[in-house]
Amino acid sequence: MDKLIIATRGSQLALWQAEYIKAELAKAFPELAVELKIVTATGDKILDKPLALIGGKGLFTKEIEDVMLAGEAHMAVHSLKDVPTELPEGLRLAAITKRDDIRDCFLSHRYQNLDALPEGAVVGTTSLRRQMQLKRMRPDLVIKNLRGNVNTRLRKLAEGEYDAIILAYVGMKRLGLLKSVPYHDPISDEIMIPPSGQASLGIEIVDDPEVEKIAAVLNDADSALAAKIERDFVAELEGSCQVPIAVHARVGDEVTARAMVGLPDGTEVLQERLTAQKGEAEALGKALAGAMIAKGAKTLLAKAEAMAFKEERCERL
Repeated sequence: MDKLIIATRGSQLALWQAEYIKAELAKAFPELAVELKIVTATGDKILDKPLALIGGKGLFTKEIEDVMLAGEAHMAVHSLKDVPTELPEGLRLAAITKRDDIRDCFLSHRYQNLDALPEGAVVGTTSLRRQMQLKRMRPDLVIKNLRGNVNTRLRKLAEGEYDAIILAYVGMKRLGLLKSVPYHDPISDEIMIPPSGQASLGIEIVDDPEVEKIAAVLNDADSALAAKIERDFVAELEGSCQVPIAVHARVGDEVTARAMVGLPDGTEVLQERLTAQKGEAEALGKALAGAMIAKGAKTLLAKAEAMAFKEERCERL
């Protein structure tokens, strides 16, 4: 193969991620020409409607996958948390990059951290997962939906539409935007559990042995194991961005997987934690899901989805 084409969304963060992968491939395969093909996704085009009303799963990957299936690109670089657990025939998730900082980040022009927010403060987030955990900690907070790219969100914060907003720390760090906000405080994952796939890139490819060999150099084994556990958990619960699901697997000699599901308003929440030795952790995600289902997770998530459909917030930055 002489040339590899990477399909990517055109957002600032998506382009950073694609350029990063392009540079990594250039190091491993200096004779390989790598090009980027920018694709506009449905989720980027429709900003005035709740995402649940325009499709939910795959809104940030479908057009890219269509381009790949049409033979116009060999590979796609996604934020792993955007990738549905089921992929179209002919495509596969070939590599998971080394996980970066998984934490969410508190951002404000007036207050130092969550604890400093006054009663009734307005917090912006696109994520039902974040809303559930925020309301569980601080029922007094007013959660206001937040759409648009990261710069639009930061502008709205600066203009005073929100007392604070919550975004993924890693995206702010990668784009060098932390310094643009007076108060930025990473939130411990012990306080706010991240979503499946947070802070890893998912490398999706056409089902081709030569492309698979190229993608293999991007894979990090520990991050791939964590991703499998988390994605298995979500798949077993049949979860989507229309329900609040938090799950995180921490991989060491021992693997710990934690999860939380509940209602968007935080009034009903289920939690579970399981551990396994690293060599026996492949099935940990399914086991964690089974434990949650036994507690009534599917019934609770069905209730959550009914609530969320009225004002859907899908996990983005």
